[in-house]
Amino acid sequence: MKKIEENKNLIDELPCGVKTTMSVIGGKWKIRIIYALYLNINRFGVMHRHINNISKKMLTDSLRELEADGIIHRKVYAEVPPRVEYSLTELGKSLNKIINELNDWGLKNRHELIDQDNIKE
Repeated sequence: MKKIEENKNLIDELPCGVKTTMSVIGGKWKIRIIYALYLNINRFGVMHRHINNISKKMLTDSLRELEADGIIHRKVYAEVPPRVEYSLTELGKSLNKIINELNDWGLKNRHELIDQDNIKE
């Protein structure tokens, strides 16, 4: 195995589960969308109201990417006006443990991080 000093791109070259996971759920919005679905917030308009500062375009783009990656399912109901609901697939539901752990870590460390001005409420 190469020494780390010899190859600065070692992490990108190794098979890495973190890299794979982050390529699917990384970024500012995707984990929040998954968390909203985990909380059964499954309609576009409701989700848009509950996720602060996300634009409709970003929500649309993120939902499409999560659907393409098999994390969520989009169901269109044949009604007038049309109704669309999103849900987690089995693959998406398998992220529940990760989401719970992220939530627990955030709750445990929230005050320390706020005190250090690392995050805003």
